[in-house]
Amino acid sequence: MVKIGVLVASDRASQGIYEDLSGKAIIETLNSYLITKWSAEYIVISDDFDTIRDNLINLSNVCSLILTTGGTGPSTRDVTPEVTESICQKILPGFGELMRSVSLKYVPTAILSRQTAGIYNKTLIVNLPGKPKSIRECLDAVFPAIPYCLDLIGGDYLVTNEDVIKAFRPN
Repeated sequence: MVKIGVLVASDRASQGIYEDLSGKAIIETLNSYLITKWSAEYIVISDDFDTIRDNLINLSNVCSLILTTGGTGPSTRDVTPEVTESICQKILPGFGELMRSVSLKYVPTAILSRQTAGIYNKTLIVNLPGKPKSIRECLDAVFPAIPYCLDLIGGDYLVTNEDVIKAFRPN
């Protein structure tokens, strides 16, 4: 069974002030996308640089794909992209560019979002926005490239439900 990391960086959700909906939106979206049997390594943590870093590194030991939500805005506590960039050997800026482009169709504040993606060892880390609706919109845009990216880095082989989303793999 494939394990996929779902990391939620939220001070308030980690303290139980409100229920996490964003991580659950990632899981729901992946359930609709994937035929591959998978399970979520689901973690809700505070917006703290060291905590995020340690959890990304730990998740990478068992997951070749980690999807994060939270911490991509401009506020002082938003540090998820900085953490991702600090540990990754390769940054894949096209992920963030495409996600912002898609989000700009819905809200002008998408330019404030700092989503990114990168490769840490044999793990693809993708930083998604924090709103459940935006998560689905962004994953619809970038997910077709994720299975092939995992193929290229020696990660898990993902099969998608082509009635929902089609993974691109060149012939």
